[in-house]
Amino acid sequence: MNRREFLKMMALCGAYGALDRMSGGLFAAAAAGKPQRQPAKSVIEIWVWGGPSHLETFDPKPNAGKAYNGGYGDIPTNVPGIRISEFMPKLAQHADKYSIIRSMNHHTNGHETATYLMQTGRMPGDGITYPAIGAVIAMMKSHSYKGKLPPYIALTSNKGRFSENGFLSDRFKPLATGSNPNAAKFLVDGFTAPGDMEADHLIKRAEYARMLDTFSSVPGSCRELLEFEHAGAAAQTIIEGSDAKAFDLNLESPAMRDRYGRNKFGQCCLAARRLVEAGVPYITINASGWDTHKKHFESMQKIGPELDQGFAALLEDLSERKLLDSTLIWCTGEFGRTPKVDYGEPWNGGRNHFCHCFSTVVAGGGFAGGRVLGSSDACGERPASSPVSPVDLLWSIYELAGINPAAKLPNPRNLDLTILPVRKTPNKLRTLYREDV
Repeated sequence: MNRREFLKMMALCGAYGALDRMSGGLFAAAAAGKPQRQPAKSVIEIWVWGGPSHLETFDPKPNAGKAYNGGYGDIPTNVPGIRISEFMPKLAQHADKYSIIRSMNHHTNGHETATYLMQTGRMPGDGITYPAIGAVIAMMKSHSYKGKLPPYIALTSNKGRFSENGFLSDRFKPLATGSNPNAAKFLVDGFTAPGDMEADHLIKRAEYARMLDTFSSVPGSCRELLEFEHAGAAAQTIIEGSDAKAFDLNLESPAMRDRYGRNKFGQCCLAARRLVEAGVPYITINASGWDTHKKHFESMQKIGPELDQGFAALLEDLSERKLLDSTLIWCTGEFGRTPKVDYGEPWNGGRNHFCHCFSTVVAGGGFAGGRVLGSSDACGERPASSPVSPVDLLWSIYELAGINPAAKLPNPRNLDLTILPVRKTPNKLRTLYREDV
């Protein structure tokens, strides 16, 4: 071997090693002839903004008394031994498709701080605003994503607690669709024609505008004007093409729309399925209304059935379309709510912020169904076994998405940063991984 061949081999080995580290060891597994876990192509995050009560969702306490359970109980699921809240009858029929973590916990009860922690795996205060998991996955998968839609889409608003792309490029910040997907027309600025206007009408208007605007075609026009023209042309290409049709829920049958629920959350779940079909790497559904300090059980009568129907339909629909194995879903809030109900004034049966123990649901993308990790005590106030931290949860999501959580995270200051704080203990969530992938 001469010197040139030796250097070429070393360069290839270095590139191979870097790719293997970023992929979480997929290349090495393939070389060793081991079964390979195919990375999840898309991630759907159901962010239950405000903090859902675990007692009225996935960790009911029927024997704790009305002071804790408000008089509500649990129901069996289609997996023997797993019971969930009576507020979730449709999800109970699909427990074989998801797993429950009943021992999530951290140490902050503030919305902003807890959101940042659950999204980045870090506490604020070190002078660095880290990007949320959605922005990181959008960046890491941008080389393989060929669609014209943004790689990170939020239905229908941002979380609003911090800049989700952190120090990453604005290219990886979430596109917040705005509007209401349950309306007669789901209007997404820049991707759908406004109001009652059809796409072909908008295209004709753009043609007339170009006929009248002769200035931009003059040789030597300013760079900013030319960039504006190019941006307009690119936007028109998207509106004319098939990508933007992902937002057109009227292409679905009335029966399918009814299946998800004719409400904002349900139709967001349907839109998320369409965005998965379009190949979008990361989709967030920001579900609101769960900050139930007052009259918690009255609120649950509305928001509980909406979450139950929309989430269950999403699981069932993705499974029927053979997309669940390649689509990872995680459903959680920034924390839970106090297990003991506050019946006094002005709360009148409310639940407050509670970070010490809450539940998270994971499904698809390499996660098995029909399992439970961890447990809480008799009243749901503290983890009784296998406590799970935000870093534990995020680590597995990255891992199953084919991204090494310990890989270096590019940043404009060239600091020595990793995607997540490097773990020193085994990943507990691996007990929830499917064995056959």
